Amino acid sequence: MIRDTAAQDRMLATELPARRRPLWWAAAGLLLVGAGLWLFGGKLAGMWREGSGGVASVSMSRLTLADVQRGPLVRDLAAEGKVVAAQSPTLYAPGTGTVTLKVHAGDAVQKGQVLASIDSPALASRVAQEQSQADALQADAKRAEVQLRQQRSVLQSAWENARIDAQTAENDLVRQQKAFEAGAASGMQVEHAKDTLDKARITLSHAKEGMGLNDDSLQFDLKAKQLAYERQRLAVTELLRQQSELQVRSPVDGQVGQLFVAERATVAQDAQLLSVIDLSALEVQMQVAESYARELSVGMPGEVAGNGKTWRAEVSAVSPEVVNNEVAARLRFVGEPPSALRQNQRLSVRVLLDKRDSVLTVRRGNFVEQLGGQFAYVVRDGMAIKQPVRLGARGIDQIEITQGLNVGDRVIVSGTDALQGAERVPLSP
Repeated sequence: MIRDTAAQDRMLATELPARRRPLWWAAAGLLLVGAGLWLFGGKLAGMWREGSGGVASVSMSRLTLADVQRGPLVRDLAAEGKVVAAQSPTLYAPGTGTVTLKVHAGDAVQKGQVLASIDSPALASRVAQEQSQADALQADAKRAEVQLRQQRSVLQSAWENARIDAQTAENDLVRQQKAFEAGAASGMQVEHAKDTLDKARITLSHAKEGMGLNDDSLQFDLKAKQLAYERQRLAVTELLRQQSELQVRSPVDGQVGQLFVAERATVAQDAQLLSVIDLSALEVQMQVAESYARELSVGMPGEVAGNGKTWRAEVSAVSPEVVNNEVAARLRFVGEPPSALRQNQRLSVRVLLDKRDSVLTVRRGNFVEQLGGQFAYVVRDGMAIKQPVRLGARGIDQIEITQGLNVGDRVIVSGTDALQGAERVPLSP
C-alpha cells in the first residue's frame, strides 16, 4: 500500500502561548486608537465642509482676481471694416446692340464723360420710320390749315353776297313803297318787294349760320390732325432720347471699377456694362454682432485706423436686416475724406457706445456668465465669499458695479466654476 501523510499530522493547541498574548493586545489597542482618530477626523471634516458649502479649499493659482476701482468707463465696439464708396453706381445697357467701350478699368472719369456706346440698328430704323410718319402728319395738319382758310374764304364770300342781296331787296322795297304812295306802282309790286326782302334775309341768316358751323367743323378737323402730329412728334422725341442714351455717360466724378462686358460684345437691354466708384465719398462698412446692433444709432462717434493713421468718423447708417446673426453698419468720415484709401481696403473701426466719468468698475471676466450677473466672489481673510451684486454698463475690458461692492474689494473674475456656487470657500496658496 502507498503511505500517506496521516502519520505526520498533529493537533495544535487552541490557546496561544503565554509569551505571545501581549502582542495581540497591542495590535487591538492600535486598531481602537485608529478608529477613534478616523471618526474624530470625519467629524472635523464634516464641520469644515458645513462651513464651506461642501467644497474643499481651492488653490489661488486657479483663480484670477481684480480690484474694484472708481474711474471712467468707456463702452466701445471694436470691429474690422472695409472701405466702400458711398456712391458706386453700376451702369446698364439702355438697349440691345453692340457695345463699344471707351475706357478701361481703373481709368479716372469725369461726370458726363462717355464711357461706352451701343450701336442699335433696330432703334435707328425705328427712329427713321417714326420721323417719316411725323413728317407726313405734319403735312396733313398744314394741308388742313390751308383748307380751313379756303373754306372760310368761300363761306365769307357767300355771306357777303347774301348780305348785299338783302340790302338790295330792302332798298327796292323802299322804292316800291314810295312809288306806291305816288301812284306810280301797284300794291302787288310792293308785296313782291317785301317777299324778296324776306327771302334775302333768310338767305343771309343761313349763310351766316353755315359759315359758323363749317368753320367749327374745319377747326375740329385741323385740331385733330395737329394733335396726331404732336403725338407722333412726342414718340419721335422719346426714340431720340433712347438713341442718345446709347451713349453711356458717367453719373459722377470717380474711377472706373469693373467692366462686365467685353469689347464689341452684343448685349441685351438692362445688361450690366461697368461700375463707377466715387472716391470723393468713401465710407467704412463693418459687421456688428446682433447683440450690439440694438445699441448702435446714427450719429454715434467713432474712429477708423489704417495706414498708420487715425480718422474721425460717425455712424451714418445701420441696416434693419439681420444676416447670419450680424448687422451691417456704415461710418462716414468727419471732415476731409482720406485720399490714400482704396475700395474694399480693410481698416480697424471703433465706435463709442457710452462714456461714464466716475463709476465703480472691475475688470471684466467670465464670472458674469458663470454666476448669471447676480453674484460675485469677494476674497476676504483667505475665504471666497459669495456676494450679491448688481451690474451696470459693460465695456470690452471693464464692467460697472452699481450695488454690492466697494472700492478696494478683491473680486474673483475668472475660475469661479471651481467654487461650485458655495457661499464660502477657503482658499489655499
